[in-house]
Amino acid sequence: MPRPVIVTCALTGAGDTAGRSEHVPVTPEEIAADAIAAARAGASIVHIHVRDPETTQGSREVAHYREVVRIVRESDVDPVLNLTAGMGGDLVIDPQRPTAQLDGTDLVNAVARLPHVEELLPEICTIDCGSLNFGEGSSLYVSTPDMLREGAATIRQLGVKPEMEIFDTGNLWFANVLVEEGLIDPPPLYQLCMGIPYGAPADPGLLAAMVSMLPEGAEFTSFALGRNQLPWAARSVLAGGHVRVGLEDNLYLSKGVKATNAQLTERAVGIVESLGERVATPDEAREILDLTVQVPSAEKGA
Repeated sequence: MPRPVIVTCALTGAGDTAGRSEHVPVTPEEIAADAIAAARAGASIVHIHVRDPETTQGSREVAHYREVVRIVRESDVDPVLNLTAGMGGDLVIDPQRPTAQLDGTDLVNAVARLPHVEELLPEICTIDCGSLNFGEGSSLYVSTPDMLREGAATIRQLGVKPEMEIFDTGNLWFANVLVEEGLIDPPPLYQLCMGIPYGAPADPGLLAAMVSMLPEGAEFTSFALGRNQLPWAARSVLAGGHVRVGLEDNLYLSKGVKATNAQLTERAVGIVESLGERVATPDEAREILDLTVQVPSAEKGA
């Protein structure tokens, strides 16, 4: 019997990609429109970052999240909402004076990364499970064990499911510790992020090793960047996991052909079905992940 596979569309991310493709959504209205289009194309979950409409760069502005969520919730589709909580971990240092923070730093504590989650109560939010040398230069992503424990506890108190973002095997080790300590409710949800410099390479053998490290009963998705995105969707399904595609991680449908989020979602749906499985509806995704649908306090008073 075909297995229901959850398809996530990661709509825009925080990378400097808006100038590289006209299809990358920037304003809250554009991001919401892409979320709706992806849901219509078959996405079970939409993963949402927001951007500053003037600079086009990633933002933590709660008002932008509020507008995206409002538009999607008022639409004729009902995808699972997954809001990033990874913003606020960026540290850029002067390599000659490492205690000096440079432009591009946006570093706050664990709870300060969550005000939009607390207000909007999405069914899922992300938690990045370790620190990382983020590409070339002197840019770091900072997420310490103390920060992670505080963040996980706060997310659990809010009744939101954390999607644990795993960029390397050490991240996975610590995510398993969070599960063992009871800070993550079952079933734990892992996102195995492959090919992000300098985390886990997009290597099939490494994916198999990481899957073998998951605790019993865990659900997982895996994705890879750029041209590896669509082939990796098949690898993730064959490894027993779910699928993530979208313009956060890849701008192209094929060589030289720029994609939209809806097109990448449609392609992912085709990949899942070609492997003999079927795409989970949003409600099936809620059941698989044991998600809690909540009504934010602002909506209760409406």
